[in-house]
Amino acid sequence: MKQRYTQTAIALHWIMALLVFTVWLIALIANDLPVSPERILAISWHKWLGLTILWLVFVRLFWRATHPVPELALNMPLWQVRIMHFTHLAFYLLMITIPILGWLMSSAKGYTVNYFGLFELPDLVLKDKANGRLLKQIHEILANILISLVAVHVLAALKHHFWDKDGLLKRMSFFK
Repeated sequence: MKQRYTQTAIALHWIMALLVFTVWLIALIANDLPVSPERILAISWHKWLGLTILWLVFVRLFWRATHPVPELALNMPLWQVRIMHFTHLAFYLLMITIPILGWLMSSAKGYTVNYFGLFELPDLVLKDKANGRLLKQIHEILANILISLVAVHVLAALKHHFWDKDGLLKRMSFFK
């Protein structure tokens, strides 16, 4: 009975966790910057890393589809198991939806999206400032929901590790 995730799954988890937090932090910083080359660079990094998250979600979903999730050999109440599954589903949906909304928002605002300056992505919608503002609001709300879910996820993992001492955190740890 396998109870730990694969090293690849663990690496993808922690890389994506770092990227999600970094992208969110960059957005907070960029919003406080005046219009300047620094703000443009910050927003560019936000977009580049956001698109990286989008790409990695599909890599992660492929990995998950081809490598079964380890059995949850813990005595957790059913409501906790259901919340855990809902949270993971929400993570995937949000990590797909938020970057796509950012791309839609950029298109609606008339800004071309490129990936690290290597290539440009096509505009997804016609330029429409009102639509751009609406998409920005939705993008930000969903990003804040994602960060809130991440915080709850971290607190739950710490609770299992320090309070319940049930080994749940070891499933996603590089250390055995």
